[in-house]
Amino acid sequence: MNLIIDFGNTYGKVGLFEKDELIKVLSPVELKELPAIEKEYNPKHCIISSSSVNPSTITEYIKTSTLTLSHKTSLPFKIGYKTPETLGLDRIAGVAGAYFKYNGANSLVIDLGTCITYDVLIDNSYLGGGISPGMHMRLKALNTFTANLPLVEPIEEAPLVGDTTANSILSGIINGIAAEIEQIIRMYSDKYGSLQIIICGGDSIFFEKRLKASIFAAPELVLRGLNGILQYNVS
Repeated sequence: MNLIIDFGNTYGKVGLFEKDELIKVLSPVELKELPAIEKEYNPKHCIISSSSVNPSTITEYIKTSTLTLSHKTSLPFKIGYKTPETLGLDRIAGVAGAYFKYNGANSLVIDLGTCITYDVLIDNSYLGGGISPGMHMRLKALNTFTANLPLVEPIEEAPLVGDTTANSILSGIINGIAAEIEQIIRMYSDKYGSLQIIICGGDSIFFEKRLKASIFAAPELVLRGLNGILQYNVS
């Protein structure tokens, strides 16, 4: 059993794998819950990816032999990013998930979480991508940085033509994100040719049906990438 610990910008998540098979996902997870999880599943190996909690703090809660992901961790593909020390660990893990799932095929990974990230893997090299605000960040920003716009919650059927202020916000943000993603996919495809398109993250299912491009939705791609990196380093 492999224990995968991912503390992102918003909350902690744990994945439990038997080799390549994802057995269970626990989310949200707090630090104090880790000892009980470890005791119940008795993992052989563990990997930690954290952007919000110091990894050394996390290791205080577990006894399993642990690999901590960083830009120096051994990977099966090259990092072509000019500032690898600033590269988000979730971006590395997402690209790794695509690499292992599609045997190193040229890929564009779109992570729809707190932020929306675009990451491209070409000829076994991670080149970089883009970062933009996620859906909930955009909704909160309109409320925070204006005097009168309300904070609204996403709905499944966002209108194209908003007939109220709330519906206009939903139209602008939800339809705007879908249009952004479609155009970014076209731009990357024009530049690099045929790409495997993968969307992941907490909002991936919400947007999957709104996108016309040929994509594969993999909400747990980051956990799968982390598990692949762990196996690559301990095998």
